[in-house]
Amino acid sequence: MPDVRLASPQGKWVLLTTVLGSSMAMLDSTVVNVALPRIGRDLDANLSALQWTVNAYMVTLAGLILLGGALGDSLGRRKVFVVGVVWFAVASLLCGIAPNAGVLIAARALQGVGGALLTPGSLALIQASFHPDDRGRAVGLWSGFGGIGAAVGPFVGGWLVDGPGWRWVFLLNVPVALVCVPVALRHVPESGGGTVRSSEAESGGQRAHGRFDVLGAVLGALALALVTYALIEAGGGGAVVAVSAVAGLAAAVAFVAVERRRPDPMMPPDIFASRQFTAVNLVTLCVYAALGGFFFLAALQLQVVVGYSALAAGTALLPTTVLMLLLSARSGELADRIGPRIPLTVGPLLCAAGMLLMLRVGPGASYAADVLPALLVLGLGMVTLVAPLTATVLGSVSVVRAGLASGINNAAARAAGLMAVAALPLLTGMGEEAYREPAAFDTAFDKAMGWCAGALVVGALIAAAVVRRPPPDCKRPECLRHGGVTAPPLEGEPVRKRVG
Repeated sequence: MPDVRLASPQGKWVLLTTVLGSSMAMLDSTVVNVALPRIGRDLDANLSALQWTVNAYMVTLAGLILLGGALGDSLGRRKVFVVGVVWFAVASLLCGIAPNAGVLIAARALQGVGGALLTPGSLALIQASFHPDDRGRAVGLWSGFGGIGAAVGPFVGGWLVDGPGWRWVFLLNVPVALVCVPVALRHVPESGGGTVRSSEAESGGQRAHGRFDVLGAVLGALALALVTYALIEAGGGGAVVAVSAVAGLAAAVAFVAVERRRPDPMMPPDIFASRQFTAVNLVTLCVYAALGGFFFLAALQLQVVVGYSALAAGTALLPTTVLMLLLSARSGELADRIGPRIPLTVGPLLCAAGMLLMLRVGPGASYAADVLPALLVLGLGMVTLVAPLTATVLGSVSVVRAGLASGINNAAARAAGLMAVAALPLLTGMGEEAYREPAAFDTAFDKAMGWCAGALVVGALIAAAVVRRPPPDCKRPECLRHGGVTAPPLEGEPVRKRVG
């Protein structure tokens, strides 16, 4: 049985290590958006290169995050977590010294591999290390501190971009890793590695997914990469784009076929036999496609069109994260009482209203009258839906599959976001130099908000039609204080019974 107590010095070190590790990946997924205009100017990069700066990271992260969790379970969670932190730091260093856009994009892809190793490992270490009596509070502190990091991230990122320069957005990860790795090696107990304690299995710590489904992971990442390439480069046309699209679809079909035939697949197809699980993942795709596209374009809109500095743009987007930190727990409790159907219907509709309010944000827009109301409505929508979405995903499968279900849901959200970043410029007619032309970008941004709002309405309709209240004995997650905006919380252990 794990015996580390939260009040002990070792418990505090374990908590510090996991917060630092998870914050590295969470910050990079949000802060980079604020730095994009400056990166484009300094590296003379076109819009496609900026899309790839975001998506190269998301492709490898989304494609490999399930494999990263399985590797931790099989080889040792601390070992894989430390490798992920080191990998992420080295890739961040390469990003920080990149001489051109091509090197930056390649380094971002490597960053995603590191993120796939450390992101699932941070929460798994808490679950495997702490005494059961302290585990709930440790998870709550982990999610709370992580949310605070997500809230201050865009502010710090904007300050770095306007001050020392955008390269420090990446270089800052190196000293964080230099603190994180020695602490992990000295204070965090090893777990996993093929030895799963009975208490872990009972609590859901034993992940019911493939141990080394490398072929499945490679095919999934390849499908995402090829389809993303085809969408980003589709404006130029040509045979290469068509071949990439066909090859991406073929890789996706091969991925499904491989997962059906493997005895222990990374993503077992039978998990989708649950109608509730499938429905909530469809809602996730709609919601996080819209949110991923919004946060990519909003940071550009505020800087390119409204004229904000990077610091002002990063600070302007804080209300959504702050609202999630303050109100997510209450939202989860409300969903426990009334069921998830209403929150998962109303939440996306509020988000859609917030994005339509962003149509008022153009040249000369007032923050108080135009930007803030839109972000407050959007934030309230996110508060309403994120905790119930996670709880419903976990409640739709057996306890021993909670980690797998959460991992699939998290990967689906990230894949939806990267597809939106790839597709929205194509759908709205953004040219390669659009982010250098305020009037053209403003027009395309308005069209993009319409597409995002439409996706959210579709998600609300799916929730209203299919999602139902979980069984009375369903358990809900402890990780409710969530501040991330690019994906739902990666939750591995539902341990508290629903109230009422």
